[in-house]
Amino acid sequence: MKNKNVVITGANAGLGYETARALAKMDANVIMLCRSKEKGEAAAAKIKAEYPSANLQVLTILLESQQNIRQVAGQIRQIFPVVDVLVNNAGTWISELTFTEDKVESMFAINHLAYFLLTHALYPNLILAENPRVVSVASDSHFKGKINFEDIHLTKNYHGLKAYAQSKMANIHFMYELNRRKPVNHLSTFAVQPGLVKTDIGVKKTNWLHALAWKLRRSGGVNPDIGAQTQIFLASDPSVHNQSGLYWDKCKPKPSSADTYKLDDAEKLWQMCCEFCKIEDFFKPDF
Repeated sequence: MKNKNVVITGANAGLGYETARALAKMDANVIMLCRSKEKGEAAAAKIKAEYPSANLQVLTILLESQQNIRQVAGQIRQIFPVVDVLVNNAGTWISELTFTEDKVESMFAINHLAYFLLTHALYPNLILAENPRVVSVASDSHFKGKINFEDIHLTKNYHGLKAYAQSKMANIHFMYELNRRKPVNHLSTFAVQPGLVKTDIGVKKTNWLHALAWKLRRSGGVNPDIGAQTQIFLASDPSVHNQSGLYWDKCKPKPSSADTYKLDDAEKLWQMCCEFCKIEDFFKPDF
């Protein structure tokens, strides 16, 4: 990974922090995309204290804002004309139905549309790399979900678990469909199941009951440095170059749910995401 350029969302804590830390140790150049500048810089300082030669830059990003994603992508393109790896890692869990400034249900916007839009915005830079990779963190929660095409915002029957599962299924559809549609052969796409990990995802924007349930559930999980191993492996290991468009768990591919292999659903979701993000052609820059 020496001198490879890597972009990681949600890099100040949890899985994203451990991914940034591991790739910095491998001498990659890492842009840490974080919601909080203060927390991002503190995380970068912690990594540099451990690895003084680490090449890290912190940019703030609001993944619920399509305008901000596009603006930050422009900053990334100036720093990294070539992007070797994009790790779509950041995610959230929200108890109540809320909408973004773009009038999209917040969990679908942050957990999925941000992946879709940021990948689109950096696609011209990714394909300039010799072996570009897009790694998207999904979850086995998708096995309990479905894409609610008739009510994607779940306005008629919202529940955080349902919205989260839908967003994670969308992540897998995206990595599979991007692999099928890509006009270049050298781009690799990977969806990742990190397992149950001890993070704060279930306590930040949840009600007291859901927060308590998450605290009890995560106690049986692994630490983030263990949970991040598969996404670190997919971002860095040369052996996976020809294994694009698969779902990975514990550094090995495995089947995802039957619904994720429905090509009509994947195409319908792709078109829906393009409409939400006002993208005419995913593979052509609109900046």
